[in-house]
Order: sequence, then structure tokens, then C-alpha cells
Amino acid sequence: MTTPTYATREEIKAELDVKETARSNARIDRALADATEAVHGLCKRVFYPETATRSFNWPNEQHASSWRLWLDKNEVISVTTLTSGGTTIAASDYFLEPNQYGPPYNSIEIDLASNASFESGDTHQRAIVVTGLFGYTNNETTLGSATEALDATETGLDVDAATSAAVGAGNLLRIDTERIIVTSRSNLDTGQTLGSSVTNQNNIVTVAVQSGAAFAAGESITIDSERMLVEDIAGNNLTVRRAWDGSTIAAHTAGATIYAPRTLTVTRGALGTTAATHSSGTTVYRWDPPGSVRQLCVAEAVTDLLQGRSGYARTAGSGESEREVSGRGLADLRKRVYGSELARKGRTRSV
Repeated sequence: MTTPTYATREEIKAELDVKETARSNARIDRALADATEAVHGLCKRVFYPETATRSFNWPNEQHASSWRLWLDKNEVISVTTLTSGGTTIAASDYFLEPNQYGPPYNSIEIDLASNASFESGDTHQRAIVVTGLFGYTNNETTLGSATEALDATETGLDVDAATSAAVGAGNLLRIDTERIIVTSRSNLDTGQTLGSSVTNQNNIVTVAVQSGAAFAAGESITIDSERMLVEDIAGNNLTVRRAWDGSTIAAHTAGATIYAPRTLTVTRGALGTTAATHSSGTTVYRWDPPGSVRQLCVAEAVTDLLQGRSGYARTAGSGESEREVSGRGLADLRKRVYGSELARKGRTRSV
């Protein structure tokens, strides 16, 4: 996986109540990738941040003002370096526009009060070079931390409970300046054991542990072969939902080891960043797409999966009342996202 998705595998599984299997995971991942591209096609923009260097023709070749560079779909969140005709233009000598509500910024304008200018150099082609963070937004949520040191080649990252509870396959994370993409999760020994025996009854939902602080609400745990969802924590007692994620409820004896999906399999050095070493305890950040973009990605993926199950012939009713399911709610969501500021509108020129 070289790019993130706008929703996670775990979110789709929760919507459809699908249990954990390699087959279902692969199918969901394909649907999520398709759904993310559908969002790109609808909105005519990419939302996740990417560090890159991109070249542009001298503005006059765009039939535009010589002091304004239109970026079109190459929207920027921030600019690190701007050069024109081989000359570096200082950050104080240009503006990112629209300044009232950017980022993203769709144009760069020379400050007309400065002595700077866009120059063509030997030729107008690719005369202007912009290095920076491209995309729609860089909104991040601080999660927890890495619980191991990481070299520049490892693809397994051990994290704490707070990160485990808030991360799924498809998420884009940042550690120091490196961005990584989560491709899967696997269980890790939490260092905790079951404090007292638990019977195989659905109404037995209290799990005693040595330290409740070692877990986080929203995290799943595994005892023997049964998975459980931690819904609340009171002191050293976890309130859980039994037989989670398609597992089977079972009895467990005191002293059983408790596991949690705290090892993340990741793609390193993603989106223009460089794989590097990181210390144990380094903070982990999660990039978050706009809420309605995430919702649309979930809706597109779920619709794809349900249509596939029915051979793309979903119907409602029976007999003379049988009709094709139109997905009206999804159509409404597409209109809402497209009609908002999330969809990039093309520039128009008069002749």
C-alpha cells in the first residue's frame, strides 16, 4: 500500500459486522482503495499531504499575470522552497492564496512591493520549482507513542494502547518527520494476565487485570482464542464486549496471557518522506481526512461490497413490488460532498 485510504479496514468491518479473515481483509482493502479513488474523481483533488518537488511553466505561458502562478490540482498546504529561473525567492517575497481560508492554496503570488519576480530562465518550460507539502489538509491527532526503537528498515512498529485503539489498516501516521501507512495489525503480548477466571457467558463482561492503565477504551484484546472489545475501564477492571470480531465466546482461567493488536505492519517513508530511525517513546500522530470525506469513503466501500455479494443486482420488495435498489442515500452524500468546499472547482477563462 503506497497511499492511505480515507477510511480503515476496521471501520468497514464494523459497518458490515464482518469477522476477521484474510479473504475478507483483502476484499475490503480493494473496496477501500476503489472508494478512495472514487472520492478523488468526484472532488477533483487529493486530500492527504505529500512532500514533493513539482515544476511549473513560467506564468505567461499560462496566459496569466506574470506575478501569479496557478497551481490548479497541485494545491499546497505549505511551501518550503520556491525557485524561478534558478533563483530562490524568499518566503517574505510571495503570498500563498487564498490567504483568507487556505490551506489548501491554489496559487502563489509575488509580493508586488518586493523586488522579486517570476523569471523564465533559459526557457519558460519548468522554470518555476516548488518544494513543499502538497494536498488539502494536514490535520493531525496526537495518539500515543512507539514502544520500541525503530531503525530505517523495519516494517513492524510496536505501539502503546492509546495508539492501538485509534489506528486501523489504511491510516496515515507520522513519527518525527516520517510518514508511514498502516497495512495491517497483529497481536502483541501486553505483559498483562487475566486476574480472575471468566466463564463463557455473554453477561460476564468484567475482565480483571493487573493494571487498567495498560489498556485503552476502544482497543480489542485477545485471551486464548476469544477477542473482546474494551468498552470501559474502571480501576483494574475492563468492561468488555465478548466474542468480538467473529470470535467464539469461551471460558478463561486466571493467569491467561492478554494480547492486543499493538504491532503495526507499515509502509515506511510514505508520501515523499524518508525512512529514518526513531526512539522508543516517540509520539505517534494520525492524519485525519475531512469528516464527510471519510463518511463518503465508507459509504462507497460498503456499497461496493454489498453490490458484489448480490452480483450487482440488489433489489427490494418482491413480486410486482420488487425494484432495483438505487442507493439514494449514497447519491445524496455524493451531492453533499461535491456541493461543499471539499470539491475543487475548475478555473474559467474568458476569451
